[in-house]
Amino acid sequence: MTLPPTLLSKEMESTRQLIEESLSRYLTLDANSPERLTEAMRYSVLSPGKRLRPLLVLTASRLCGGNDDNALPAACAVEFIHCYSLIHDDLPAMDDDDLRRGRPTCHRQFDEATAILAGDALIPLAFEVLSRDIQPGELAARCCFELACAAGARQLVGGQSDDLSSENLAIDLEKLEKIHERKTGAMLAVSLKLGALCAKAPLETVVCLEQFGKKLGLAFQISDDLLDLRGEQDKMGKRVGKDHSQGKMTYPAALGVEQSEALANRLVTEAVDSLSAYDARANTLIELAKFIVSRTR
Repeated sequence: MTLPPTLLSKEMESTRQLIEESLSRYLTLDANSPERLTEAMRYSVLSPGKRLRPLLVLTASRLCGGNDDNALPAACAVEFIHCYSLIHDDLPAMDDDDLRRGRPTCHRQFDEATAILAGDALIPLAFEVLSRDIQPGELAARCCFELACAAGARQLVGGQSDDLSSENLAIDLEKLEKIHERKTGAMLAVSLKLGALCAKAPLETVVCLEQFGKKLGLAFQISDDLLDLRGEQDKMGKRVGKDHSQGKMTYPAALGVEQSEALANRLVTEAVDSLSAYDARANTLIELAKFIVSRTR
């Protein structure tokens, strides 16, 4: 049985509000942070967004019987890393985007140097929050380690690097999958893993949720590729059609639209099936997974 969409929507909106309040609180910096830098950080992080990654942290924690207060620092830390990566992705040297979440990108609203520094500042803030507010210290260290691995050269940043270097090149499906397992999947997987860790879940649950996140991440990327192909800029809040214009290999380009849709749906089905042992406790995660392939933005 799944939650009625109206109930899910209310639950997610309540959780999203909790996340927004926590993000804003963490971004209320003292006078030692230059006003323009703080403004750029808040502008980028607090702009309207789905908050998928922090939602996954809290939802995974709840599935494992955890407390929101214990998982919120991890949820915010993940979002800080995600937002830094968006700020840097949008820069002229990378994807060169003018629009993000329906507003001018950080470097357009401020300037390139401020955008770079705002992204830079969000990285240590993420680890400051984890190391200070996750208890006990051993768990804080584990969370810092897991997030650092997911965000580093072997995962997120490495995937971004390979994505850039493969522009205008014919790459095979295996390499495309490897890029997106790291560029997109790693941060979704670590979100679920951190939620489970904060709830002190047993190892088998941590591993199960991490694997669920990896499948979800690939489905999310395929859905993103499809939306870039046929989405509407007003709904997406960002420029569409840019993958083709930049010579990027995408799933629709490699497989076609129908096969890409089928693959995304299969991945979500496999992800959902992996949660069968958790019964009704997994309902919210299941609905979030279904949202991934049905979203219009």
